[in-house]
Amino acid sequence: MAFGAQIAMARRQRGWTAADLAERLGVGAPLVSNIERGVPGTAIGTVFEAAVLCGVPLFSVDPADLEDLAIRERQRLALLPARIRRERVQISDDF
Repeated sequence: MAFGAQIAMARRQRGWTAADLAERLGVGAPLVSNIERGVPGTAIGTVFEAAVLCGVPLFSVDPADLEDLAIRERQRLALLPARIRRERVQISDDF
């Protein structure tokens, strides 16, 4: 919901109507309303595209720091196991 509100605010600051943003997204105005209200079931790609068009940052870091963030996350990911295996449950059939 907060993300949708950010998109709505940014859209209005740009002076765009919901129909203007919808045209840029290639969708209908009701979908823009759904995005801004945070309605579940809205395609996340469309939400992200609306955010980018309105200038809403997708990450809470400075865009200049994204490369460093990606490197740090890859380094952290390298410390974790490559595969996750579930433990086998031993069923006791000794009655």
